[in-house]
Amino acid sequence: MRTTLASAVLMVLALDSMAQGASTAQVEVRFEHPEKFRDASLDNRAYPRSADPQVLKVLTLHLQKLGQRYLRPGQQLVIDIRDIDLAGQFEPWHSQAYDVRFMREVTWPSIDLDYTLQQPGQPALKAQEHLSDKMYLSRPGRLGNNDRLYAEKAMLGDWFRQRFAQPPS
Repeated sequence: MRTTLASAVLMVLALDSMAQGASTAQVEVRFEHPEKFRDASLDNRAYPRSADPQVLKVLTLHLQKLGQRYLRPGQQLVIDIRDIDLAGQFEPWHSQAYDVRFMREVTWPSIDLDYTLQQPGQPALKAQEHLSDKMYLSRPGRLGNNDRLYAEKAMLGDWFRQRFAQPPS
């Protein structure tokens, strides 16, 4: 009898959590022809030059985390990333720093994307965006941060807040 009651309670809790999960905000990130991205690799030795799967994974997880924070339950956001140009660039002529990405004022990050926001009872909102952060070297918190995608994450965070965060009521 106790086993049956415990099983029933667990089943109810599982169904309740699934029902709540169905109404939570979701972000789906897709990459259109990542093999053609301008610069989406943290490895200078990758040849032919192609998008680093780890970079794509980290950016996807970051956007999903932003969605959990800023989207309302029931909203669905699909982001199609068309191009990535990471902050900085490799300068292979530096023989002692072949794998170092040099950050300069003219090597800011940029991402081209399309997005579709769907929400209950409203028509889908579709837009194209070109994100860039020419002031990425001046961002607070940049110094001492070891995250190699700090500039891109900060740029995406700013964009996400501007587009999708709800104004305080």
